[in-house]
Amino acid sequence: MIKLNGLKSRILTASLSATLLALMVGFAMAAPAAGVAGDWQGTLDTGGGTLRVVVHVTQDKDGKLSGAVDSPDQGAAGIAITAITYKEPDLHFEVESIGGSYDGKMNKENSQIAGDWKQGGGSLSLTFKRITK
Repeated sequence: MIKLNGLKSRILTASLSATLLALMVGFAMAAPAAGVAGDWQGTLDTGGGTLRVVVHVTQDKDGKLSGAVDSPDQGAAGIAITAITYKEPDLHFEVESIGGSYDGKMNKENSQIAGDWKQGGGSLSLTFKRITK
């Protein structure tokens, strides 16, 4: 066993502590916080039936969001989102080609977004649940 005098021991301990702290900070910065990017699914209750809605949100390396909407029950996929903003916890997106928009709030676990789908002068409650990150 190596014996160190008191000063050397304190210096070594401080150095190891600083290295460990730097590693912990580095890992924390490298792991992105769960955001809105990913795939989300919800169901609209139209009063005359239900429609599944899937939203795909991507984020580029500069942080810019984009996305598309699918309506599997209507055979529609890849409908472009023309405007999207996310400022935690608020999500807003617009789908110009169908005259639709969505405003919702993300829950604290980043697993669900509750809000309203607006289209054609009407508004329906729509909650999305994360299906992939």
